[in-house]
Amino acid sequence: MDYLVVYTSRTGNTQKVAMKIFESLPGKSKDIVSISELHGEEADTYFVGFWNNRGTATTEVIDFLTNLHGKRVALFGTCGVFENKEYLKNVEKQVSVFLPDDNQYLGCYLCGGKVGPKVLETYRQIQEVEDTKQIRMMISAYENAMLHPNLEDLENAERFVASVLDVRKQKEEKDGSKR
Repeated sequence: MDYLVVYTSRTGNTQKVAMKIFESLPGKSKDIVSISELHGEEADTYFVGFWNNRGTATTEVIDFLTNLHGKRVALFGTCGVFENKEYLKNVEKQVSVFLPDDNQYLGCYLCGGKVGPKVLETYRQIQEVEDTKQIRMMISAYENAMLHPNLEDLENAERFVASVLDVRKQKEEKDGSKR
């Protein structure tokens, strides 16, 4: 198989992005599967999706990445806090570090995603005790995240796939010309 989209999704956000990535991949030699339903499927190129869990991915995604060898791997994910570019770079680092060096890392796409209502409830409780600028920013980020992933996020996911495939094609052409 050429492509396998593997993902985990707690609230449906990452699944929505995974479906767009799958639709954007060329040809018929591709599949999409939730990481919990994975049963030994293999591919040359993986798109691995996760939801941001306190700055990284869940244990099941980390375990999956750790066991990949000799593959091309692109990451994608959804984050409740996504307007802070530095934070997103850190999330990418925290997840990609688990990919063994014998893989070809193709990059990462992160976008916003709705956050569960318990998070807002926690923020509101904190705000009742101490109404700080930071807690107001967190509540604002939560409210903004409720609008994602949106059409623009999905279009950006499609562009991410196109850029990954373009980079892969250029590398293959370059490697072929060295022979």
